[in-house]
Amino acid sequence: MDTEQTDAYLRRIGAARPAAPTARALGELHLAHLRSVPFENLSVHLGEEIELTAEALVAKVVRERRGGFCYELNGAFGALLTALGFDVTPLQARVYDEKGRLGIPFDHLALLVRTQDGGQWLADIGFGAQSHLPLAYGERGEQTDPGGTFRLVESAEGDLDVLKDGKPQYLLDPRPRTLADFTGGAWYHRTSPASHFTRSLVCSIIDGDSRITLSGRTLTTTRDGERTVTELASEAEVLAAYERYFGIRLEREPRVRASR
Repeated sequence: MDTEQTDAYLRRIGAARPAAPTARALGELHLAHLRSVPFENLSVHLGEEIELTAEALVAKVVRERRGGFCYELNGAFGALLTALGFDVTPLQARVYDEKGRLGIPFDHLALLVRTQDGGQWLADIGFGAQSHLPLAYGERGEQTDPGGTFRLVESAEGDLDVLKDGKPQYLLDPRPRTLADFTGGAWYHRTSPASHFTRSLVCSIIDGDSRITLSGRTLTTTRDGERTVTELASEAEVLAAYERYFGIRLEREPRVRASR
């Protein structure tokens, strides 16, 4: 990313260019991204290709003013952080399902970020409802965050379980990866009937101290654990909600595609 592209990305998330790649700057960028760019899987159901290159991902977030799921969001964010002088390493993880079973390898992409002031941080703006701020990568005690209480627990094999409020979210492999390594995982999640991304629609963003989520025609606002649910009645209402709450302009309503 050149200076012009970097500045455009910073404008997209409403953040100033940091003076140095510090832990504080990383935290500000992380939160700004979560508040500006939605977690969404609309491309899966709109028949859009997902290209795992930094150029394509940044273009989707900045020029097209869209969001994405983990590979897209953390891939684009990693490119921004690298352009700003942070040391960024993609890491692969396997996600736990509701029954505690692990998903496929390269199920999820997260970022290990090293800052100029000597810190190592787990940055993840692509997991949906996760920590609002980066987690201290070397810390093994509880880490309190606006998104919950988090903990990184080492396994006997050297991997890290990432826990939220005591519940395992994903198993993180500390070995460095590249963006291209996640091509198979991204293909699986946009094509397999077994993937939850092919079976449901989601678009979600942090709005102040609330989270707003649109799933199909169900609009949910969550604040302090209290949920307000509104059922939208028409395609026009759905398209208006995408634009109002997520800044996404669509020509047609996304619908879950039939599994093939």
